Order: sequence, then C-alpha cells, then structure tokens
Amino acid sequence: MTLLKQYFWREISFNIVFVLIGLLAMFSFFDLLQELDSLGRGHYGINGMLIFVLLSIPGHMYEVAPVAVLLGIVYTLGAMANNSELVVMRTSGVSLSNIAGILLRIGLTFALVTFLIGETIAPISEKMAQRIRIQATDSVVAQDFISGLWIKDGRSFVNVKTVLPDSSLIDIHIYDFDSAFRLNRISHAEQGHFDHDQWALSHVTQTNFNHSDQLKERQVSSAFFEQTQWASLIRPELLNVLLVLPEKMSAWNLYSFIEHLHRNNQKSTRYQVALWSKLIYPLACLVMVVLALPFGFLQQRAGGISGKIFAGILLGVVYQILNRVFVHLGVLNDWSPLFSAVSPTLVFLGIGCGMLYYVERR
Repeated sequence: MTLLKQYFWREISFNIVFVLIGLLAMFSFFDLLQELDSLGRGHYGINGMLIFVLLSIPGHMYEVAPVAVLLGIVYTLGAMANNSELVVMRTSGVSLSNIAGILLRIGLTFALVTFLIGETIAPISEKMAQRIRIQATDSVVAQDFISGLWIKDGRSFVNVKTVLPDSSLIDIHIYDFDSAFRLNRISHAEQGHFDHDQWALSHVTQTNFNHSDQLKERQVSSAFFEQTQWASLIRPELLNVLLVLPEKMSAWNLYSFIEHLHRNNQKSTRYQVALWSKLIYPLACLVMVVLALPFGFLQQRAGGISGKIFAGILLGVVYQILNRVFVHLGVLNDWSPLFSAVSPTLVFLGIGCGMLYYVERR
C-alpha cells in the first residue's frame, strides 16, 4: 500500500504542477497583452511591465489552484484507466475508498499550499505590482469619486483627494462633528504621512466653530500650523483596499477592514463575502478531488482522456463562474456572506458525491 501511495503522489503531483504551470503561462500572456496599452506611459517600459506580470503570478496561482487539481487528477486517473492500472488495483483488493483517501490527502496538501499563498505571498505581490505600475505610469491610486476618497472616522468625515502608492495622503479635508452632529472644525492639510502610530500633517489650516448656547451668533476662528499630528483610526493597511481587490487581500486585512467599517456603522457585506470566500476557497481543492475521482472509473466508451479533460475544464470554468456569480449576487441582494461564499462549493461537492455513488453502484 505504501508503494501505491508513493506512485499516486508522484504521478498526480507532477501532473497538477504541470497543469498549473500551463494555466499560469496562459494568464501571464493575457496580462502581458493587457499591459501593452499602458506601455510607454510615464516611465512604464518593458522591464516594468514584465515585473508587473511576474508579481501577478501568485494571485493567479491562488485562483487557478483548484482547477489545476481537478485537471491534474482527471488526466492521471484517465491515463491509469487507459492502461488498465485502476482495474488491476481494484481486482487486487484496493477499494474505491482507499484510492479516495490517498487523493484527499493530496488535495488537502494543495489546499494548505493554496491557503498559504493566498494569505502570505499573493496579497504582498499584488500590492507591490500595483504600486510599481502606478509609480511608473505617473498615476495615483484610483478613487471612487471625482472629489477623492471619503472615509468615516468616528465622528469625523475625511476627504482625501489623492492617495499615493506609499499610503501618503495629498490634499486632506477633515470635518469634525460633535455628539449633536454639529460641525465643530474643518481642517485642511496639503500632505500627510503615517509616523509613529499617527498621521503627521503639514501646512494645516483649521477653521473652528464655537456653538456655545450663551452666544447668539456662532463664532468662527481659524489657525495655521506648519506641522501637526492627527490621531485617527485610519491605518495605512486599511488603505490597501485601494490597491488590492478585496478578493486578493489577506484574511487578516479583510477582518481588520471589516472591524473598521463596523466601528463606523458602515456596510461591509462585500468584504464579509470576500473574507468567507478566502477561508472556504482552498477547500475547493478537496471538492475537486471528489469531483475528479469518478472520471477514472467511467467506461472507456464514455470518452477517452481528451473527452475527460474537456469535461474537467468545463467543470472548472463553471465552478469559477458560479463562484463569482454568487459573490456578486450576495453583495447585491444582501445575502448571508457565509451562504454566498460556500454555496458553489457545496453544489459541486454534491455533484461529486452523486457521481461517486453512481460509479460505485454501477
């Protein structure tokens, strides 16, 4: 049995890695074509473009890992079926559950690797890629509104015209309100950078409003500061959401940003769905193992290796589409984040278990 395990590990792991390299090459080629439109803008040359494409590879690796597991196992089991190796194994007393146990251990290994890549390597490389591209093209971080970025910070509303790739802020307006929602102060700073757990603002103009009930008229005063400190709950890591899509952020950064939104009574459905998807998505490698296992035991007249690989590609594409559709539907319809994230995986797990039952009963 040990020899059989080693054989499965060697063959399946090699084919999964081979398929993964092929998929990454295809996605990198598409990225290269897409970046050609920005070539020559600012200082964005061939070297910068190639670095951007290379830094995008870990993010693609995280996305396509379950599909690579599915196709790698389908191809391996199809080849074994063509060579009658699976028939020999079954007649030698190796049950379907024994083979499934070996494959699930392989799938679990790739699930752990996928999770580690999605938590450690992909978010950092994606952020670096976006920063390099923005700096080379002399651009700024994209904003949701023409007026810039708007953030709620406790009783204050903060408007930042420009966020630089190093998380420095340009043209900052801070509107402070009291408990009665009356405007207390408007602060404008030309620049700001994070230093020693607070923001250092430069060239700051403050306009203060006195709301004393003893005064019939509201008094207004202003002051100018060359340098001042601003204590805020906003942290540079929270601004990573401007550089990296929620689906490519780490689970910890997503959790921190969700907590920030909750403290400010803001809606966080999209980020909650992204967080649950981040935790559940690596388990898709195990689901793909269950889905791929029946292909090795289908009769040869039902299709050769090419037919099985085509079916595997189709299932992988449908899974990715269904995953994205449920994420967007969950955000639009305010569904439970857990339901939106786990539904496609459960659907395909049910399909895989049904196919296994059919193969075992056949």
